[in-house]
Amino acid sequence: MLKDNNEPLTFIQHLEELRRRIIVCLAVIFITGIFCFFYVDKILILLSKFTGGKLVFIKPAEAFITKIKVAFYGGVFISMPVVIYQIWAFVSPALLELERKVLSWVIPFSYLLFLLGVAFAFFCVLPIGMKFLLNCGTEYIQPMISVSSYVSFVVIFLLSFGLIFQLPLIVLILTELGIVTPQLLVRQRKYAILVIFTIAGIVTPGPDVFSQFLMAIPTLLLYEVSILLSKFIFSAKKKTLTK
Repeated sequence: MLKDNNEPLTFIQHLEELRRRIIVCLAVIFITGIFCFFYVDKILILLSKFTGGKLVFIKPAEAFITKIKVAFYGGVFISMPVVIYQIWAFVSPALLELERKVLSWVIPFSYLLFLLGVAFAFFCVLPIGMKFLLNCGTEYIQPMISVSSYVSFVVIFLLSFGLIFQLPLIVLILTELGIVTPQLLVRQRKYAILVIFTIAGIVTPGPDVFSQFLMAIPTLLLYEVSILLSKFIFSAKKKTLTK
């Protein structure tokens, strides 16, 4: 990292720059978290619609602590563009020009994929999953869901899908770097299926097989999309080299 006069910063100046940017990130998260706290009841109502609007708390402070958690998660989610920018602003001066160009489109695209993954999980997968899980009850086994456990379930579920939706971008970058090829991805498809179901079983918040399938099937579709993207990038590179 360089000063305005193009002189390299000292170690202490690096730490000071890092401290300043961390403070900015924490301040933005704190402010947006307070903003979310005023709407936390509406957020919980929105989340609880998948449970039929029935959530309970079984510890005296559980409801209040859960509201704090929801406000914090909401603050982090809203402030993520600012946090990403602060990270980018800190590391970019130390990067080469080519690396800056690559990251300048990779970071926004990655965030967009994360939002798409969260939206897909919330609007498409979570309603189906909750309906199935709640219907597993019987006349003698009635659901009584703790608000704390439910919020943790939803956050892990949405976060997992947001991360899984990074798969096409990762494959695209690896193809561009020449580390993987479309032929390799096709040959390794059966191993990829095994790995995907294994990871889905690990990251899904619950031991049920249905949740595992809800995460594994979209991931398999993303893998196929990644193969198509890899073929496109690979063919484009070949055309460039033959010119």
